[in-house]
Amino acid sequence: MRSLRMLISISALVVCLSQMTKTEREALEIERIFASCKKTSPDFDGCIKRAFNKVRPFFKIGIPEMGVAPFDPHFAREVKQVRAINGVGYTLTLNDVFERGWSNSVVTKYKTDWENQRIIYSQYFPEKWLNGDYEFKGDAFGLGVLRSGRWNMTLRDYSQTTRIKRNGTGVDVHVEVDHIGDMEIHVGNLVRGNGILERMLDRLINATWKPGFAVIRPLINDLVSTAFTDIWSHSFKDFPLDNFIRD
Repeated sequence: MRSLRMLISISALVVCLSQMTKTEREALEIERIFASCKKTSPDFDGCIKRAFNKVRPFFKIGIPEMGVAPFDPHFAREVKQVRAINGVGYTLTLNDVFERGWSNSVVTKYKTDWENQRIIYSQYFPEKWLNGDYEFKGDAFGLGVLRSGRWNMTLRDYSQTTRIKRNGTGVDVHVEVDHIGDMEIHVGNLVRGNGILERMLDRLINATWKPGFAVIRPLINDLVSTAFTDIWSHSFKDFPLDNFIRD
């Protein structure tokens, strides 16, 4: 019995030590990636862009040693959009939203705006996947509309530009969609569960989304801005970047 307890204790110790070694290796790898980025270098922005692309493998696993949680997939509890156009108003609430594709994204441009304490960068996603629940409340000509159900969206050949500015202890995030090559969107229960009509409407929406892109674009911006705000405010709030970037 004593031998068995000793064996279990040794096994537990080995597991703990191996985990410590792994997290330490991750921290050292992050430090190595950013070590060559000097604030006074004319190549600083290019160096940060390359560093961001090198840390993509950590998006799914996080960096526990530095308090960075995994964010691919990213999860948003709620995203709400309220709009009123020509007397037609609606409130769209997206709940339990999962957003995937961050690990395959590439930072294509990066700019540090030292004077305004802001960074601006562009990012390309071969594909981005989103899904969750929705609730739609509309009011047109005094007629109320209420729908709820499941939805999912796939964006292909997608690019965006993000502006992140310090705001006290937090950050302000603004995301602008630059390009969408293709998109598929599926929304359940639009016509109260009528399968035939829903499939027809599904095909119509996906065949004609480009002319209606001006309507869809703000929603995508809201979704991505919410995701980035969460990621920067929570996952990276304690990330010791200044420890790795030298003057």
